[in-house]
Amino acid sequence: MYRHRHSPTHPYRRRTALTAAALLVPLAAACGTERADGEQPGSGAVSAEQPVTGVRWSVDSVTVDGTTRRAPAGAHVEIEDGKAAGSYGCNHFTAKAVVEGSAVRFSDARATRMACGDHMDFERALAATLADGVLASEVEGRTLTLATADGDRVRLVRK
Repeated sequence: MYRHRHSPTHPYRRRTALTAAALLVPLAAACGTERADGEQPGSGAVSAEQPVTGVRWSVDSVTVDGTTRRAPAGAHVEIEDGKAAGSYGCNHFTAKAVVEGSAVRFSDARATRMACGDHMDFERALAATLADGVLASEVEGRTLTLATADGDRVRLVRK
């Protein structure tokens, strides 16, 4: 029986080794160069932008025209795969969502229409702020802030 032996210099093995090296060199070069705020180079800390999508964000508050309203329990937003869903506190909603860099835009929102008593002012403020065009997003630790061009903002917390 004839057996073909692969030599270390066989073209297939050489190409595989070169491909692996090409993929690993940039990774090795980047190791140890990233730093979190206040960290020194070589400290081993890595700074990574935290995602806005794929997280269930609990709404903490909405600030409109300088007035801050605390969110009722259960108010939340989750953005994933071009869609947003959540609760304004009592009424549930869905919307299209586009996230590009630090910009977030909600459109085509649909919501249930239950009368929720004391929560209606908050719900109207939250719905209007989320629908107010392109929102700037900033994630700091476990907090996400969405801000309108006029300075109104929604403060959300990762639970």
